[in-house]
Amino acid sequence: MELLKLTALDAEDLTVISAHLQDAVLRAGDLTYLAAEHRFVLVARRFDWSAGPGEPVRRRLAGLHFERVLGVRTRGIAPGGNADTVLNLLAVTFLPTEPPSGTVTLFFSGDAAIRLDVECVEVQMKDLGPVWEAESRPGHDDAA
Repeated sequence: MELLKLTALDAEDLTVISAHLQDAVLRAGDLTYLAAEHRFVLVARRFDWSAGPGEPVRRRLAGLHFERVLGVRTRGIAPGGNADTVLNLLAVTFLPTEPPSGTVTLFFSGDAAIRLDVECVEVQMKDLGPVWEAESRPGHDDAA
C-alpha cells in the first residue's frame, strides 16, 4: 500500500483525516506547538483501517500538522508533564466561530482534549513510512 497523504481545508475534509486517525496512539512528548510559526504538530502511530478480512492488522507512523494556529488549550494533558504518557486519539473536529476561524479539537480517551484556535482549517496528514503488525484491532463499546 502506498503512503497516505491527506490535506484538509474545511470541516468536511477534516472528518476524513479524523477517520484515518481514529485509535492512533501517541506519547504526550510527540505533541509540539510552534507558536512563532503558528503551527501545531504531532507524530502518531495510526491504526491502518484498510486491512481486509484475513489480512494482518497494521499500524503506521504518521505526521500531522495544523497551520494558522493562534492558541492551544489542553484538558487532561499537562503541558510539560510526563512526555511518555500514552494518548489514544478518538476524533478530530472543527467548530467554526467567526468563519473561516474556529476551534479544532483533538479528543482522546480518558476525557483528555487539545483545542486549537485557528484562523481557518489547514491541516496535513502524511504517513512517514514505518509500518508494523498491530497486536490487535481496536474495539469500541457502542453501547451508550
